[in-house]
Amino acid sequence: MGFPVPPLNLKYVKIYRDRHGKTRYYFRKKGAKSVKLPDLHAEGFLDAYHAALTGYERVEPKAAAVRSQTLEHLIILWLKSPHFTRLEESTKAVYMRLLNRIRESEAAGGNAPTMQAKHIRILVSHFGTAPTTAQRILRLMGQLMQFSRSIGWREDDPTLGIKLKRQRSEGIHSWTEGEIAQYEACWPSGSIPRLALYLMLYTGQRRSDVVRMGPADISGGSLRLKQQKTKTELILPIHAALRAEIDQWRGTGQTFLEASSRRPYTANGFYNVFKGWCRAAKLPERCSPHGLRKAAARRLAEAGCSAHQIAAITGHKRLADVAHYTKAAEQRKMAEDAMSRLDGSV
Repeated sequence: MGFPVPPLNLKYVKIYRDRHGKTRYYFRKKGAKSVKLPDLHAEGFLDAYHAALTGYERVEPKAAAVRSQTLEHLIILWLKSPHFTRLEESTKAVYMRLLNRIRESEAAGGNAPTMQAKHIRILVSHFGTAPTTAQRILRLMGQLMQFSRSIGWREDDPTLGIKLKRQRSEGIHSWTEGEIAQYEACWPSGSIPRLALYLMLYTGQRRSDVVRMGPADISGGSLRLKQQKTKTELILPIHAALRAEIDQWRGTGQTFLEASSRRPYTANGFYNVFKGWCRAAKLPERCSPHGLRKAAARRLAEAGCSAHQIAAITGHKRLADVAHYTKAAEQRKMAEDAMSRLDGSV
């Protein structure tokens, strides 16, 4: 007896159930290489599908079409190497969009073994001044140059030491206590929007991890998870406020947060729904799910937690990413102490 296959209306996507009952997704188009896709509810599904649809599986042209030891030749070799094939599908999709742009540029025909720092800078500037794109191109070129070293094409990495001009950016807004209170006033205890708020605020996790949290992840008063982005495994004590909301949950699914189809949200689908809840609370557009991750780190810092302690909750790999929270909290405390001394000196 076969297993029922969930409906999916995406062109060229084929769905199968293996003998263990696990659903498998493949991109299969006549004349193109079959591409295995991640799980439908995984954050990287749409990126992987888009990449397959736009042709990244056909990255290797005929040998006669590519000159030896050009940048394009290096890219093709890297795409076939374990350095690339072991990456997450979502990461591959991001890289492929950038690599395809590089291959369409004049730089693709340049000699990879003799590239210098000035050539890297020209290549990066070719793609505009957007800081995120520039940094991604530079990091990607660094990986290509390191791969070039591993196959004996060159002995150095010309990307080392290149510093891109930093553009001032406010970054993602960290929710204020007033904004959190405004959201709580709109969505009462026991509601799904309130549960969603607390799952982010009291775990400090990304939305891609929050949408996968469910009853099976709770054991002995703690919540266990493996971060999708970094694969970091965490065991988090459940705060009393979050526990109160979980105790009121009456769902029957595998995750606390479910779409109208009774399936878990995708990370992007949840983002859109959560933004709608924020608008209903009349919050400014700057309030986002990731801003609650930052607010969680801010609260921990203001409570006196060290960068190491904050990282133990949020799962950050680099302490530098959380150090500014503790620094800001220390500055605020010193300022308050300074003002109190003024009051006592009069």
